[in-house]
Amino acid sequence: MMNQPNKVLVSVLMAVFNTPFDLVKRAIESVLCQDFQDFELIIIDDGSDEELGMQILHYIQAHHPKITYIWHENRGQSQSINKGVKISNGAYIAIIDSDDEYKPHHLSSCLNEVPQSDLISSFTETIVNKEEDYYVPDRHNHQNSIHVDDCILFATLFGRKEVFQRLSFKNMYAADADFYDQAMVHYRVKKVDMRTYVYYRNSANSITTNLKRKQLEYAD
Repeated sequence: MMNQPNKVLVSVLMAVFNTPFDLVKRAIESVLCQDFQDFELIIIDDGSDEELGMQILHYIQAHHPKITYIWHENRGQSQSINKGVKISNGAYIAIIDSDDEYKPHHLSSCLNEVPQSDLISSFTETIVNKEEDYYVPDRHNHQNSIHVDDCILFATLFGRKEVFQRLSFKNMYAADADFYDQAMVHYRVKKVDMRTYVYYRNSANSITTNLKRKQLEYAD
């Protein structure tokens, strides 16, 4: 583990599993370039190959003291984010996938929403190659598809740390939507009308594509 900061307002959690380093670097830089700077970035390496881990460590050492890096054996995105919550220092939790990016005002925009809510989700600027990439399997019926705008997306979740400590992400398809449903029972939740998260669905090997493929195979 590296560079554990003192208390900050926001902890940004990023789970990484063998994502190409150029995409990881893009994601990291989008966090570092936020117009709101009272944050830490915790990278949870979910058992990636040694080469990627060394590239990330080298980048951290050369570029920024705000980043903490930890490695554990492969457990999946849900358990990796749960681990990040446990070691986080922030009053609020944000998430970013290692192949996506934030617009420069993402964190400040989320913070503007939380006085009225304990947990928010939002829409995304979704990057696709073809129209069908806007659609994902419906968690209630995998034979049907729904538009990503009708989903609760993991990395758009932002909220009070208490929510993430009381609840946890499960190893299941649509763990993000399940978490949101759990939160609705105990907290003020809201899906807000903003698109400050850039969601890349134009890669056949993206984190989300691979995750959903594996989860659907398991479900079948």
